[in-house]
Amino acid sequence: MNIQIFGKSKCFETKKAERWFKERRIKYQYIDILKYGMSRGELASVKNAVGLENMADPRDQDYALFQYLATTEAKMEKLFEVPELIRTPVVRNGKQATIGFCPEIWKEWK
Repeated sequence: MNIQIFGKSKCFETKKAERWFKERRIKYQYIDILKYGMSRGELASVKNAVGLENMADPRDQDYALFQYLATTEAKMEKLFEVPELIRTPVVRNGKQATIGFCPEIWKEWK
């Protein structure tokens, strides 16, 4: 497994995800999404795995604007430019990805 956790340092769900992997002694790479963001390729990979609408955080101040963007390309560009808008944690394992705390899915990953 090649686990990446994209998260925010003050996000409770991100801390829970990190703890879940640590308790099972599964190595992972943590990336601070606010500091480093996600590449366009990483965003596309996550979108293919979970769907574009699931990626945006409804609690973010830019969420209403995100909802009104007409095209998929415009929404992807907004997520690329404003990583605060991405719901965390984003946990990737190759082409597989989850958003939020999803241990029932992570258990199935090999």
